[in-house]
This record gives sequence, structure tokens and C-alpha cells, in this order.
Amino acid sequence: MGRNSLTYSNYGNTLTKGFEQCRLTAYQDAVGVWTIGWGHTGPVCAGLVWTQAQADAQLTIDEQKAVSAVNNWVQVILTQHEFDALVDFVFNVGIGNFLNSTLLTKLNAGDYAGAANELPKWDHAAGRVLAGLLKRRTEEQHEFNTGDVNG
Repeated sequence: MGRNSLTYSNYGNTLTKGFEQCRLTAYQDAVGVWTIGWGHTGPVCAGLVWTQAQADAQLTIDEQKAVSAVNNWVQVILTQHEFDALVDFVFNVGIGNFLNSTLLTKLNAGDYAGAANELPKWDHAAGRVLAGLLKRRTEEQHEFNTGDVNG
């Protein structure tokens, strides 16, 4: 299993919240996936309404799933900056996509720079570049690279 047992920092949580923007009524995202709260995607259906407390509680659960994935599957030591960037990335793209990514393969081989360079490649949804995803990946890459990449 992984070599880290980090927790998501306040900065990381702010990063996620800044890109997700809480919505208390279910809506379809850019590719038609039903979403609610801070980017929660399932199960969600048309007409669903949450309170702020429900949205915040689900955010904590969803972030913890991403934290566990990064801690469990990354085989190299991470700085807090690298960890925060990866947790936000996993929160957004999903655990399955992370586990099957070239990013994770490169990172586990010790290629921190190569892993960071994979982040901007995840700026597409439904076959097209989305400005919001490009901005998010750029911020994640910056955050990843601000730490000591030698772990």
C-alpha cells in the first residue's frame, strides 16, 4: 500500500471549494452528469435539494475518499503541497481515473516532474477543453510544484 498518511490541508479544502462552488439544487454539469453540493455526483437526480449542512457533510466524505486513494495508492513520499494537489485532482476526476492514469504510474516510478506534467492533460470533458478544467489543472500543477519534489 501507500507510503503516506497525510491529511487534506485547509489550503487544499479551499482549492476544492473554489473550483466546485456549492449548489444546493441538483444540476447537470458540463457533460450532463447530475451534480449537487460541492461537486457530488451520485446518486443525484433532478429536483434534489440539499441544505448547506448536507452539502458540507458530503464534501467531507467525498474529500476523505480522495485522501484515502492518494494515501493508499501513491508509493512515493509526498509533500503537503503535492498531496493537496493530488487530492483535489482525484476529487475531480474520480478514483478510477486516477488509478488508471499515467500520472500515477509516473509518480510511483519517482518521476515527480513527469507526474506534474500530466495534470494539464486532464482539461477535457466530452471531448473538448473546458476553461474551468484547464484553470483547475494549472492551479493543481502549480500547487504540486511548490513543494519539495524530492520528497
